[in-house]
Amino acid sequence: VVDFHAPRDGRTAAPLVVLLHGGAWRAPYDRAHVSPLADYLARRGFAVANVEYRRGGDDIPQQRGGEESTGAAGAGPVAGRWPETFDDVSAAMDAMPVLAARALPGADVRRIVVTGHSAGGHLALWAAARHVLPEGSPWRLPAPPPLRGVVALAPIADFAAAVGLGVCGGAVTQLLGGEAGCADRAAHADPGVLLPTGIATAIVQGVEDIVVPQAVSEAYVDAAAKAGETVGLTLLGGVGHFPLIDPAADACAVVAEEITQLAW
Repeated sequence: VVDFHAPRDGRTAAPLVVLLHGGAWRAPYDRAHVSPLADYLARRGFAVANVEYRRGGDDIPQQRGGEESTGAAGAGPVAGRWPETFDDVSAAMDAMPVLAARALPGADVRRIVVTGHSAGGHLALWAAARHVLPEGSPWRLPAPPPLRGVVALAPIADFAAAVGLGVCGGAVTQLLGGEAGCADRAAHADPGVLLPTGIATAIVQGVEDIVVPQAVSEAYVDAAAKAGETVGLTLLGGVGHFPLIDPAADACAVVAEEITQLAW
């Protein structure tokens, strides 16, 4: 499911922003909570595609490779579905030029920037790295995707750092189907090991973020540097996790400017 937002000023040849929401890949959090951001970007002259994807269930254990996975302490929503979460994001990205051309005639599908917040920031980085997935991965692309760049907002960008910090109550381990499958599946899902991408990448991070701490973004930036790639990192003092997607916050204007720099 994709919600399309036309640029509010009616312009043509508008860059297309593909927006991926956060929420720890868990079912209670869907694309609705970033709809204000989508509208904000449309008012800034962008065409926007707000993408939904399948997330972890609320109360039904999921069977993943023969291992039953439930939420923390055996209850609550599981983070993500394997492989459906990744199936949906890859399908949306592959279909986006055709879908957007049909729904938003004024969009320039040659100028696509992918952005995402938190777990959606992870998916945005992953979507730009599909050409460096391991051989045999069902989501691997034969060449880099035609993107202007990625702007990841407080992303769960490096799985080792996120697991070490206990980000979102063990969400990364749940996304990968439990500890037994982590090592093998992380090679197909962890942006921190899918480097270099050759895609222009910027991260916006609140210094006061206690949901996805600054150290997670820094781990990804460091991994990129070791792979010979420069990733921009904008640190916002006094900013936590959610102002990045709140149109009423100054941090959101910074996000829009980062997208503008890549899109135009």
